Amino acid sequence: MKILVINSGSSSIKYKLFLMEDMKELASGLIERIGEAEGVCRLKAVKPFEYTGKIPDHGRGFELMIESLIASGAIISLGEVAAFGHRVVHGGEHFSRPVRIDDAVLKAIEALIPLAPLHNPANLAGIKTALAHAPDTPNVAVFDTAFHQSMPPHAYRYALPRETYEKYGVRRYGFHGTSHRYIAKEAAKFLGKRLEGLNIISLHLGNGDSATAIKKGMSIDTSMGMTPLEGLIMGSRSGDLDPEIVFYLMKKTGKTPAQMDAMLNKESGLKGICGDNDMRTIIKRAEAGDENAQLALDMFVYRVKKYIGAYAAVLGYVDCVVFAGGIGEHSAYIREKVCEGMIQIPGISIDPEVNAGADEAITLISTHESPIDVVVVPTNEELEIAVETRGVLGV
Repeated sequence: MKILVINSGSSSIKYKLFLMEDMKELASGLIERIGEAEGVCRLKAVKPFEYTGKIPDHGRGFELMIESLIASGAIISLGEVAAFGHRVVHGGEHFSRPVRIDDAVLKAIEALIPLAPLHNPANLAGIKTALAHAPDTPNVAVFDTAFHQSMPPHAYRYALPRETYEKYGVRRYGFHGTSHRYIAKEAAKFLGKRLEGLNIISLHLGNGDSATAIKKGMSIDTSMGMTPLEGLIMGSRSGDLDPEIVFYLMKKTGKTPAQMDAMLNKESGLKGICGDNDMRTIIKRAEAGDENAQLALDMFVYRVKKYIGAYAAVLGYVDCVVFAGGIGEHSAYIREKVCEGMIQIPGISIDPEVNAGADEAITLISTHESPIDVVVVPTNEELEIAVETRGVLGV
C-alpha cells in the first residue's frame, strides 16, 4: 500500500511517498515558486528527478508531482497511490482526529480560514487539486491542532471576557501536534514502555518551536496558543511577551496592525535579538565572542527551561523529556544548555559524550543515574500523517 503525503503551501507543494507495509519512504519531493516566472520541482528517490520551468498553478504542480514520481520509478501510475494524506494546519475545535475529506469537511476547513489565514487556504488548494485530478482516490486531512484538543478548559482558555471565546473562538489551539504525537510514540517505543503509562515533555525545536506536556499519551498543555506566535522564542517569532507592548509600540512608532504582525512574526525571535535565525550560525558567532549572539542563545535556552519547569509542575512528575526538530535533533549545544543545572529539579542529567554524538538516530542521552529519561527523536511528521491516513481508511 502506497500513501502520498501532501503539504501544500501558497506557492509550494511538499510531498512524500510511503510504502506502508514496512513504513519505507520511497520518494521525497518539493515544488517551489508556483505562479512565478520560473518554478522548480526536485524529487529525491532511487532515480532522482528535477524540473525547471513555468508552474502556473497548483493544478500543474499536482501533475508535475505525479510525473516526477512516475519518472523516478516510485510508482508506475497514479492508480498505485491508495490515498492522499494532507497536512492541514488548523482544525479548530471541530476536528480532534484525522478525517476522510468530503464536502462537509471542506466547508469546515474553509470556515476556519480566519484562524489560519496564511495556511488553511493553501492547504485547501492542495486538497481541491487532488480531488479534481484523482476523484476516486481517498483524501484524508490530518490537522496540526488535533492532538491538542485533549487539553482541559483551564489550559486552553485565556483570561478574557467569555464572549471572546464563545463568539470568536479565542483560545489556545496549539500546533506541531502531529510532530508531538509522533515523537512521544517513538520515545515510548524506544524505551520499551507504554505511551499511556508515561508523562512526557516534548520539545519541537526548529525555526518554529513548541513544548507540550503529555500525560498518559494525551496533550494537556502546549506552548503555542491561538496562533503559532505564543510560547518559546523562535527563529523570527517573538514568543511570549506582555501584550501591552504591542499597543505601546504602535503609539510610539506609528506602525499599523499589519506592520506589528509582521514585526512579531518575521522580525523578532532570534533574528530580532541578533540579526540571525540560523542556530548554527548563532552558535558560531557566540563562540567567536559576539555578545548579541550569546544573548540570543541565553534567552532561547532560558525560555525552554522555564517551560520544562512549568510542565513538570503541571504533570506532577516527568518520565521523559524528548528533543526533536531541526535544532532539537542536531544541536548538542542547545540540548546540553537546556539540561544544564536541572539535576535536582526536575531531575535531568545527560551524558556529554552520548549527547555530542546524537544526530541522526533516536538516542537516549541521559545518564543511568538520571531519574528522567532524555531522548533525541528525529521527527517525521509526514510518516505520522501517512500512518494516520491509513488508520482513517481502516486498512
